[in-house]
Amino acid sequence: MMKPVDRALWYIESHFRDDISLEDIARHGGVSRFHLSRAFAAATDHSVIGYVRGRRLTEAGRRLAQGAPDILDVALEAGYNSHEAFTRAFRDLFGVTPEQVRARGSLDALLSVEPIRMDEIRTITLNAPRFEAKPARLFAGLNDKFSSKNPAGIPALWQRFNTYWEAIPHMVPGAAYGICHTYDDTGNFDYIAGVEVTEFSDLPAELFRLRVPAQRYAVFSHDGHVSDIRSVCHTIWNKWLPDSGFQVADTPAQERYHARFDPQTGHGGFEIWLPIKG
Repeated sequence: MMKPVDRALWYIESHFRDDISLEDIARHGGVSRFHLSRAFAAATDHSVIGYVRGRRLTEAGRRLAQGAPDILDVALEAGYNSHEAFTRAFRDLFGVTPEQVRARGSLDALLSVEPIRMDEIRTITLNAPRFEAKPARLFAGLNDKFSSKNPAGIPALWQRFNTYWEAIPHMVPGAAYGICHTYDDTGNFDYIAGVEVTEFSDLPAELFRLRVPAQRYAVFSHDGHVSDIRSVCHTIWNKWLPDSGFQVADTPAQERYHARFDPQTGHGGFEIWLPIKG
């Protein structure tokens, strides 16, 4: 059975020169926009729309490197209605102008966005999840914005949060939580490094507050190193979920780091709590 991200990649590669939207791609992937956005980012480190834009501009750059005489024609083919808009997007992605690429005659020095093959993306063996229903819960922690393509600042956010650990009132002991929330169509999201609390009163003013509604979860335990987290999430979103028959709920998933997790070494295991419908 072809998985949602495989179907999305096929559709993008077949239509990226057309005026396609996230809604179009999700429909051809057979899932919701929310599901596809999360699954695609977990599999590729790209947002869906960022990948479409990157493929358009890479192929436009290839035409320019081959000597295309009219930059406006290349811009129009790539979906831009002016030379100026195309140049701005091209320079934002590659750091050079279309004219410079045409003069250079090569894409070799550019971070081009080439077609992704799904068999290049690693999946791992996961134990079957357990299922838990949770009432509405409150979380507090440090919050920052990241992109699917560059979430590398998350460990530094945890380092900052660790200085608050002993000073958070009303904390539910035993675990810390990483929570991705407020995704947008371009792959940007907010991430909280925090803990569960019983109430929001008396919290330090700089801590972000998040209320998560009552929800049922599929809970995946992984005993390996925390660096496995991308492969774990990719396997959940792009293998377990399509095969399971469940649908994901539009509430935040959570990373749960229990007391035996060692933030200094990254060992001790973690859990992924995936919200599901039904």
